[in-house]
Amino acid sequence: MSSATLRTYAFVDRMQPQCAAHIAATSPGDVPIAGMAELYIEMAPGNEVFRAADIALKASGVRPALQIIEREFGLLEIHSEQQAEVIAAGNAVLAELGMSESDRIKPAIASTQFITNVHPYQAQLLNKWRKGSMLMPGQSLFVMECAPAAYISVAANEAEKAANITVIELRAVGRFGRMFLSGNESDVQAARDAAVLALEGIHGQEAKR
Repeated sequence: MSSATLRTYAFVDRMQPQCAAHIAATSPGDVPIAGMAELYIEMAPGNEVFRAADIALKASGVRPALQIIEREFGLLEIHSEQQAEVIAAGNAVLAELGMSESDRIKPAIASTQFITNVHPYQAQLLNKWRKGSMLMPGQSLFVMECAPAAYISVAANEAEKAANITVIELRAVGRFGRMFLSGNESDVQAARDAAVLALEGIHGQEAKR
């Protein structure tokens, strides 16, 4: 039995175009494309992610986009055109570590912000550091913060499935994950509801305080 903590274990059945493009533009590894399945595994201590990557890559034909170690946690993203390959890789990691999917930490939404008619100056400030699309003045903006961080990618993917929104920024590494979505008010509301529902549907262990 591993002494590591499985912070995130999150399967995405079908990557949406903007979410896939954001990962492709910001990741140091293999470039995913829309329609692929993917799996996020976040672990503590961070170095445990190297072992997880070794198991996953040897178990099936998946490819990694992310293998990141930051101050506290390690994050691995793997993907494939075949959902079965991703699932097999994830199952191999869990089996080798003596864990199950239910050992993961349940995501918690730390905060949400819904802003209508974004001011031009605020749009310019956000556009200074965004890595996705531009935020246009007058649009609505939704910001979500969650922990563990990697679950924000699931929330964003489900939001993009649900509505015609623009992905401004995704940050899935660290103590908290954050996403910034924009569009017209009704679409952003629909995206917000889908994102919240997606995270509320993920079961796991309560995070230790």
